[in-house]
Amino acid sequence: MLDLIVRGGRVLDGTGAPERIADVGVRDGRIVAVEPDLGTDAPEVIDATGRLVTPGFVDIHSHYDGQATWDGLLEPSSGHGVTTVIMGNCGVGFAPVHPGEHEPLVRLMEGVEDIPGAALTEGLSWGWESFPDYLAALENRHWAVDVGTQLAHGPLRTYVMRRYDDTNGAASADEVDRMADLAREAVEAGAFGFTTSRTMGHKSSDGHPVPGTFAGVDELVAIGKAVAAGGGRLMEIAPSGLARSDKPEVVAAEFDWIGRLAADTGLNTTFILLQGHHVPDRWRTEMQRAAHWRAAGASVTPLIAGRPFGVLWGWDVRHPFLARDSYRAIAHLPLPERLVHLRRPEVKEAILAESDRYLDRGEQAQLAYIRTVLAECYPLGTPPDYEQPLERSVGAQAQAQGRSMEDVAYDMLCQDGSMLLYALYNYASHDHTVLYEQLQDQDAVVGLNDGGAHCAFICDASIPTFMLTHWARDRARGPRLELPEVVRRLTSQPAALYGLTDRGRVQSGLRADLNVIDFDRLQLSSPRAVPDLPAGGVRLLQDATGYDATVVAGQVTRRHGQDTGARPGRLLRRS
Repeated sequence: MLDLIVRGGRVLDGTGAPERIADVGVRDGRIVAVEPDLGTDAPEVIDATGRLVTPGFVDIHSHYDGQATWDGLLEPSSGHGVTTVIMGNCGVGFAPVHPGEHEPLVRLMEGVEDIPGAALTEGLSWGWESFPDYLAALENRHWAVDVGTQLAHGPLRTYVMRRYDDTNGAASADEVDRMADLAREAVEAGAFGFTTSRTMGHKSSDGHPVPGTFAGVDELVAIGKAVAAGGGRLMEIAPSGLARSDKPEVVAAEFDWIGRLAADTGLNTTFILLQGHHVPDRWRTEMQRAAHWRAAGASVTPLIAGRPFGVLWGWDVRHPFLARDSYRAIAHLPLPERLVHLRRPEVKEAILAESDRYLDRGEQAQLAYIRTVLAECYPLGTPPDYEQPLERSVGAQAQAQGRSMEDVAYDMLCQDGSMLLYALYNYASHDHTVLYEQLQDQDAVVGLNDGGAHCAFICDASIPTFMLTHWARDRARGPRLELPEVVRRLTSQPAALYGLTDRGRVQSGLRADLNVIDFDRLQLSSPRAVPDLPAGGVRLLQDATGYDATVVAGQVTRRHGQDTGARPGRLLRRS
């Protein structure tokens, strides 16, 4: 007797193999048959005729460390076919922590990942000290997706050293030993690995770099060996990118310690790979060095984004006019009503003529940054277009029309209430040439979705949907990818990286995590700002149409884009 049949779909099994027409039979949360015609029935049957049937997507970079303690839905990710998320990325998290000493970790997550501190303060219930305690707290939660964890360097170093004004000083031998012991304890309890950041832009909300930013390689090796001894699989690194040079010898001098770390610990060492505009060819050297280390027997894996890593500006989040009196007078209105006012010529004239007022230091810095990059912003549009030529940018349009950039940006924001996109990374050539080249590396893993982070600035949890629509169907400015390969990059490849051998493929005996997709109708909507975080915090959500059903452990969690209320997701412990 089957619990569920997905009947007659175009099955893409996640291995990269061509599609085939088949029924998928599910019992007790597992796939028990994938056959052309099962010839039986079940209490629930999904007619997948003409639809894609894929494994559930695996998102290995989510930052849901706080949200997972209060939210069972875990949007935006769960709305884009994701059925498994991994958190604890970039060296930031919430365990271990001494009782009553939570604030430094809140400031760290707020500063590094742009999650409102008030939302974290109100939403987090705490109640744990050690990392195993944290897992025990998560064990009692039920979600729409499965959730796996990693131990982050920031809270580990903070817990051991307790020097809150100097958590980047050199650790003593005893402190390193203690960190190693706690790392082994964490992976033995179920963490998949360890993460650290050396990125200089990663700072707490009070300006301190992530604890571990300047940690010696010996410290990382000691922790890594303890992770390996406890059964952990990997170490994720947000590298520094300090050398503002594309010269291979300069990059290698800064980068090759990652390869040595992988060789010394035996861990699969992953690193974030992005094209910076100031050093547009540096990423190639990093990718080449990673291939060199793999050829030498060390496991080094680039994590890539799959689309431009972009910051969004809009009327409901940050934008160039938020400190003008005439704007503030209508800022409280719902967006549709606000747009009616903003489109009036006299309102526009007043806003553009005014100066900024009543700014704190943080707002001043944000507005200064927006104006610095405004020339290279694009109107995202509806539906959103993430690959636009330079001539559509604010700066190019202003020059062509003989208008100020603020004038042009104002009209773009008013067109349909859409947003402006500044492609911070991966867009130096104003197209996706570099992204396509990165995706040709068969060992690179799409792993920078940030679903729970950068709440009011970035909305990249939609990357799985973008991968399917843009790379496998719609791209017009260059070559595309084969659909089976795109599905592999979203499923079996990231699952294998984390040792999740029970998922990522449509295969008998594996977990019944599935998507049924109307590929012809699959479409991203424009991002929208929603004040639904604790304490009224604002975050960006991005909807998608075309997902007929998402199935987690045999239960339908989303149907035609709507949450069903099912919460079969559980804590994943490394085994």
